[in-house]
Amino acid sequence: MGGGTGDAERPAPVRTLLLWCPDWPVVAAEIVDGVPASAPVAVLHANRVYACSTAARAEGVRRGLRKREAQNRCPQLIVVDHDPGRDARAFESVVAAVEEVAAGVEVIRPGACALVARGPARYFGGEEQAAERIVEHVAQTCLVESQIGIADGLFAAGLAARTGQLVPPGGTPEFLAGLPVEALGRPALTDLLRRLGLRTLADFAALPAGDVLARFGFDAALAHQLAAGRDHRRLAVRRPPPDLAVTETYDEALDRVDAAAFAARSLAERLHETLAGHALACTRLGIEAVTEHGQELHRVWRHDGLLSAAAIADRVRWQLDGWLSGTNRRPGAGGRPVPPRPTSGIIRLRLVPDGLLAQAGLQPGLWGETGAERDRAHRALSRVQGILGPDAVLTAVLGGGRSPSDQARLVPWGDERTPGRPATPPWPGRLPPPAPAVVLPAPVPAAVYDSTGELVVVTARLAVSAAPVRLVVGAAAPVEIVGWAGPWPLDERWWAPAEARRRARFQVRLADGGALLLSLAGGQWAVEAVYD
Repeated sequence: MGGGTGDAERPAPVRTLLLWCPDWPVVAAEIVDGVPASAPVAVLHANRVYACSTAARAEGVRRGLRKREAQNRCPQLIVVDHDPGRDARAFESVVAAVEEVAAGVEVIRPGACALVARGPARYFGGEEQAAERIVEHVAQTCLVESQIGIADGLFAAGLAARTGQLVPPGGTPEFLAGLPVEALGRPALTDLLRRLGLRTLADFAALPAGDVLARFGFDAALAHQLAAGRDHRRLAVRRPPPDLAVTETYDEALDRVDAAAFAARSLAERLHETLAGHALACTRLGIEAVTEHGQELHRVWRHDGLLSAAAIADRVRWQLDGWLSGTNRRPGAGGRPVPPRPTSGIIRLRLVPDGLLAQAGLQPGLWGETGAERDRAHRALSRVQGILGPDAVLTAVLGGGRSPSDQARLVPWGDERTPGRPATPPWPGRLPPPAPAVVLPAPVPAAVYDSTGELVVVTARLAVSAAPVRLVVGAAAPVEIVGWAGPWPLDERWWAPAEARRRARFQVRLADGGALLLSLAGGQWAVEAVYD
């Protein structure tokens, strides 16, 4: 009366199709950052080569090499830092392309995804035809090269994809038998097996399963099952994101603002209901329109909170008003061009939500961040953007930096208020508080004199030639300095002579009650900011 379950009673591994994109970190760097993947490229992690291009391998670069050794082998090597987020973002388009052909995709890692082979094989008339169709669709849609392996189980399918093999049903143990133990992807276990004289997966699979578990542990027991072709893990199929965009086509073209406003409210309510059905809200809204003559118009509106149904309707109405009335033909800030006025009425309108969050993802503040006054101001400024363009209304965002002029970044109203530089680094040489109230757009030339009437200078060792006594700004009358602090030195980008900046900064208090931030660079004094 046995109590165990034999191998014969276990379900057979599922036929699995795995798509693999070679050198994906390099390809992702080309897609996101424009790094040419055809050139010698190496992606580094912890100062070692994590992935490299074909051209780099031709020069002797291999995974695991240190950066210096890789550059010695290939002096023209382009070095890129490893960024898992970049790899995942770039791979999303590949997964979406696969889902257009076959359902039930699991992302194994950026650069590899898998699905059960039975469905595509039955639909396309065989596993080989399904593999060819998926590879061709990915190449046409994403301009990405890929390879497919099909075998019994995910582990064997991943190894088969490396060489583009389609292992016949039941042939997975034979396919795995001749592979080296390094194929397990477990360096510590591989080293141990090598020292024991086990060179191939067949050697490892021949060991008794109980002895492997007792001697090497649970992870080695799992690897032993994989080496024997007993891969029973089910795929964790991902659910493709729902299409939340709403579209409306009009039999009669919208060429009047009042008709467009009515259409905007109806479509905005549909979008809000769709988002609410998924417990979502958006912080960005894409508005797309097509005219009778085929002209395509597009604009993205941003909001620093969650867009309600009324807020969505307002932005669509403002944008349609700007398009139909032609007011948005004025140039934006800095002469930025804006879309021209439509040459005919609008026959199709589409709203695309972006920046999706759970409805409880943003909690309004307790003091001053909500209320009728803020909403009115927000509507007025958004209306100005609808007329003059998104860059017509800007707000300042504080971030990191060593000078007041470096810490502020202007962003369009309603855009994400992300600082230009992170505030977390220590920023050595940064001015101590308090911060000046007014930062001048351009420094104003000035001169600082000592008690003898000589110009005050700072030596290379940051020694002040004499105490500052008098300040002259431009052609204005001299003002007595009653207090001062400094110098605070600043030596930035010294390794790039064309971009290097070296200054000494002073805080001075004047007899007329004013306080200024002064800088001295190359023997020339200037006023950079004013304290309140």
